[in-house]
Amino acid sequence: ESNRFFAFLKRHRNSINTMQWAWKVSCGNDYLCRFAAQYNQNVVYNPTTIDTENYHNRVSAGRAGRFVIGWTGSHSTTRYLRLLVPVLERLEKEFEFDFVVIADRAPDISLKSMIFRPWKKESEIEDLLSFTVGVMPLEEDPWSEGKCGFKALQYMSLGIPALVSPVGVNTRIVDHEQNGFICRSEKDWEHALRRLMQDESLRERLSRETRRKIISHYSVLSNKENFLSLFRPK
Repeated sequence: ESNRFFAFLKRHRNSINTMQWAWKVSCGNDYLCRFAAQYNQNVVYNPTTIDTENYHNRVSAGRAGRFVIGWTGSHSTTRYLRLLVPVLERLEKEFEFDFVVIADRAPDISLKSMIFRPWKKESEIEDLLSFTVGVMPLEEDPWSEGKCGFKALQYMSLGIPALVSPVGVNTRIVDHEQNGFICRSEKDWEHALRRLMQDESLRERLSRETRRKIISHYSVLSNKENFLSLFRPK
């Protein structure tokens, strides 16, 4: 709906035809690999990666000072934030915190804690570094299953614990209570945020593990050979 002007380019059959014609198909998660395997026998799992050397190369200082719950994304996905509104409304009654939303357009959400920041390439990393924790709520549908977890990867690469819905590749990226939280229900979201607001040592422990996970499994360097294999014969 948000991109209906380009619907003629995004016809379902277009992607199927492309996969059938391709020599190899590179997919960012297992759900996409299974779908692509219906149309091509040469499917490679190639996760989204983060440049931890030149771009996402700093660690958030958001563990100290005012608690900031952060989200970043396009306006077409701000609808997922509605899942968190009741949780944040309850937490606002007990805690002082900011809910920072970075996007190309402000969401239609009324929360006293919300601060909107327009997305800008030149300030993207600096804006993300203000987060204490990052959230990635999703609905369980085919569109979300195909997502490759870029929000969570961005947060974690900067030492920001990620709170995610158990959809798509998220459960592969986030290890529950080790570098973030997997939140299956409204109760889970509230419990995780409450714990993080109250426990600085927990925030510090998760933060150390987040960047370690990205460097080991989702950095450009760790995925180099897998990526280069896409261009080599079988």
